[in-house]
Amino acid sequence: MSYLSRLKNIKAFVFDVDGVFTDGSVYLLPDKSMSRVMSVLDGYAIVQAIKKDFVIGIITGGNDPMVKNRMEYLGITDYYAKSSHKISDYQDFKIKYNLKDSEILMMGDDVPDIGIMKLAEISACPANAVQEVKAIADYISPVFGGKGAVRDVIEQVMKVQGKWNLDEETKSA
Repeated sequence: MSYLSRLKNIKAFVFDVDGVFTDGSVYLLPDKSMSRVMSVLDGYAIVQAIKKDFVIGIITGGNDPMVKNRMEYLGITDYYAKSSHKISDYQDFKIKYNLKDSEILMMGDDVPDIGIMKLAEISACPANAVQEVKAIADYISPVFGGKGAVRDVIEQVMKVQGKWNLDEETKSA
């Protein structure tokens, strides 16, 4: 069965951060801090998904307060940072929302994401994911991480489910 036919059952998204919401680059600044860049295209899609009652979980090995701030700004409340056991955090997320694997799309880009990707109904990755992830992904976005890959998968799910309705948005613009 193709991944497209399974999009209609998706109720939740789980995303890694670095390499998915970002292009994987870390900018090292003179004050010894680090900076990342995220796409507003992804942010818009997250906000639209939350408005339509999709559940969004972030499971990341990182612990950057600015990343957490961005996710909270977008309305994401399920943010698992410093995740050294991503499958355990994934299970907690599922239990919290009474979700089944068959209702979740997971997007990751690197080896630590593979465990969750194997459990979720649909595993997706950006175009610039590592080869091991691409080998097991149900869907490889043509878009790079940090450039709209998150938007790509959210928009596909919402369109299949008839929830990507921009009429409301364009009327208020």
